[in-house]
This record gives sequence, structure tokens and C-alpha cells, in this order.
Amino acid sequence: MKQKIAVIGSGFAGLSVASFLAKEGHDVTVLEKHNQPGGRARKFQEKGFTFDMGPSWYWMPDVFERYFAQFGKKVSDYYKLERLSPSYRIFYSEDEVDIPSNLNDLYQLFESIEKGSSVHLKKFLDEAAFKYKVGIEDLVYKPGRSIREFIDINLIKGLFKLDVFKPISKQIRGMFKDKRLIDLLEFPVLFLGAKPSKTPALYSLMNYADLALGTWYPEGGMHKIVEAMYKLALELGVKFEFEQNVTGFEFSGNKIKKVVAGDESFDCQHVVSGADYHFTETKLLPKNLQSYSEDYWDTRTMAPSSLIFYLGIDKKVPGLLHHNLFFDEDFEIHASEIYDDPKWPRAPQFYVSCTSITDQNSAPDGMENIFILIPVAPDLKESEQTREHYFNMVMDRIEKRLGANIRSSIIYKRSYAHKEFIEDYNSFKGNAYGLANTLKQTAILKPSLKSKKVKNLFYTGQLTVPGPGVPPSLISGEVVANQLLSSISS
Repeated sequence: MKQKIAVIGSGFAGLSVASFLAKEGHDVTVLEKHNQPGGRARKFQEKGFTFDMGPSWYWMPDVFERYFAQFGKKVSDYYKLERLSPSYRIFYSEDEVDIPSNLNDLYQLFESIEKGSSVHLKKFLDEAAFKYKVGIEDLVYKPGRSIREFIDINLIKGLFKLDVFKPISKQIRGMFKDKRLIDLLEFPVLFLGAKPSKTPALYSLMNYADLALGTWYPEGGMHKIVEAMYKLALELGVKFEFEQNVTGFEFSGNKIKKVVAGDESFDCQHVVSGADYHFTETKLLPKNLQSYSEDYWDTRTMAPSSLIFYLGIDKKVPGLLHHNLFFDEDFEIHASEIYDDPKWPRAPQFYVSCTSITDQNSAPDGMENIFILIPVAPDLKESEQTREHYFNMVMDRIEKRLGANIRSSIIYKRSYAHKEFIEDYNSFKGNAYGLANTLKQTAILKPSLKSKKVKNLFYTGQLTVPGPGVPPSLISGEVVANQLLSSISS
């Protein structure tokens, strides 16, 4: 029977769940706070520059292909992908290294830095490939509602090979000695929500995604993925209501019958919230219908927040690639200042994206589009003075390494941090990446994708299964849609 379903939020997870539900013939309406789809992956344009507001790395291309294939489509039906080569550049304290897109070239690079390390890298990536295959096929597509989901013979056989109980730092440091190689291999887990010493070695699957599957760029920017998913959703009959800030629900017993957005309300038989889970629970639901207490949320380990700068430069900047990592300061100290003793970092590592190197349309002719991101702890107090302090700190380091004066050529500048994450996305503690992927917050130990107290309320996105990131958000939408469809048919 055709059901009326409201989806809150049009981020990747919201777009995904809406499309899967509409595909099965249901009447789906997406309520979006902003004037465009995308959530954290929105875009904005100023002075001829086009900026992706959030995600900038395109990894795990197989997940995107799988998503569109389920609707009889291909990625190439919507946007063109380019594999970046080199994948990215790392600025170390004494030198810089370009990470090749070709595996044989990568083995040679490792060997040139540390004799014998190419053999270890091949073994490391072989193991990571197994983890990726099992992790994607047997773990992340599970709804995480019961331990019975994981009683699978292949999963049980592979449990020890997955290295769930060994920290990734132990695995990496047991194979490699050069600090540059260690930093390269440990960096992908920085955004998962724990130091490498506390992150399961299972997540070397991220290294496989990085080094073997490659770093890609959708021509026109990351928002082209949003545009593709939005177009697909419209083709499937999904309706969108923009500038609708959801403020509450109307109930019939323990079921939602209307979603309220300001002066308007929308009838529904089911609701999927792609908004911040904590916000939905604590601000939109009455206390007696909340599944998790504030104490529960306060004891969760969050992935980092970010301090971001969007810059328009009126000249070309030599020395950068599309993706650049500044590892010229101590990784362990910075990680500790995010996770162990949360505070504004003394000398953070940071990331610089220069999309105009690959995509000339992201900036006016002869100019550069630069995005700078500093990972920081969530729930920090900040001010304009704080932002300017870090802006000048990272610009000093960038200009020194590139031997170029950039600040005098900035014609557009915007900063974005905790305050904006909270204002724009109701983000819990101003986090940027959701709930940390620690062992104690994996699968059934994450907040449930189905409300325990509201019969027709489901959750999708980075605070539930499978976790933070763009590919996991697409997967989250599919997993939640399947659970909702099962509940309708049962």
C-alpha cells in the first residue's frame, strides 16, 4: 500500500533514502531547511568563485556506481569523473611527497623512502583489500539492530583477519619505521573519531580506498553528486519543500501524524530524519518519546569539527596540487589535542584544496579557488580572534613553503566553524563528521536507526549506521529505506 513518508533533510543520506522509498512507489516529501539540496555538501558562489562547502574527497567510486545502478543508472549518466594523478601532495617538515595514483609507482616511492617497505606495503594493502571487501559487503550494509545480523559464517571466519581488536597504529608501526610513511598511512583515520592508537586496524580498509581505488574528482565539483541525486529523486517522483525548517511533530499516541515546519505542517505515515540525531531527539521530540538521554549523548565520542576558510585568490598560486596535506607539524600532538585533551591546537596539521587546478570553472580566469580545513575538537569556544589567529598561522606556513605572497591577493574570504555547523545543521557540539567510529560505537553500539519509542520514526545519516563520510551516507539511506519498507510490509 502506498504510504506518505516525510524525510527531514536533503543531505546525501536524505536524498538516498528518499529515492529508495520513492522507487517502491511511496509518496515521499523531503523537507529541507535551506534553499538548495545537499546539506553539508551544498555549494555557494561569490565573485565568480564556486565553492563546495563541505566534502571534497571522492573515494570509494564503487559505492557511487552501486547506488546509481540500483535505479538503472550509471554515474556517467550524471557527471564525469577524473582520477587525480598524483592523488595528492604531502608537505612534510623537510620535504614534500606526491602520492602516485599508480600502485607500482607507489611501491617505488615507499622503497625510495624506506628500503624494504614496498614489500610491507603490498602485504598491508592485500590485507586492507580483504577488509574492504568484507567490510563493505558484510558489515556496512547491515542495519545494526541485533547481534544476530553478524552471525554469518563468512564474517565469523574472517573475524580475526579483520583485525577488529588490534589498533591500526600497531599494525602500521609494526611494518613501517619512517615517520613520513606512518603519517601517510595513519591520516585517513584522523576523521573517524579517535587516534590511530585507539582505532581498530579494520579501518586500514580506508587505506585501500585511498591508495588502491584512488582519489577522483567529479567535473564541476562535489556538488555535482548532489545535483545528480536530486535529479534522480525528482525523476522518481520525490517532492522537495525548501526553506522548511522543521520545528516539531504532531502525534497520535506514539506515532507522528504531522511534521511541523514553522506555520506549515505536512501529513505523514512515516518519518525519516536525516537531520542531526541529537537535535531530532532532544529538540523535536517530547522527553517521554526520546530514546536517548542527554547523559547518553554527553558520553558519546564525536568525530572532529573543523575550522574552514574559503578563499578567492586573484592570481595563480604555484606549488599546490588539487589536494594538499600539511604534515609539517607533529601529528600525534594534534590528534591528542582533538581526542585526549580537547582544546584549540598549538600547531595543527591541515588540509588545502585548490579545485581550480583541476576545474578552471571553479574560479575566474587566472585566479585560484582555495579551501583550507583544520581538524579541531568539537564543543570548543571560539571567536573571530580565534579564527584570525589560525588563519594567519596556516597562511604563514603555506606562504613560507610555497615561497609566495598569497594574502595580499585574497579578494574573497569566508570562515566556517562550530557556530555555523550548529546554526546551519543543528550539529551536536558543532561536530563536522558525526559520531566517531570507535569499537564501542560500531554497528549495534551506534544510536539505532529506528526510534525505540516513536513507532514510525527512523534515522539516517552520520550519527547512526554505518557512520560518517559521503559513501557511508549513501549506504545509510539504503539501509534505512530497507528497514522502513520491511516495517510497512510486515
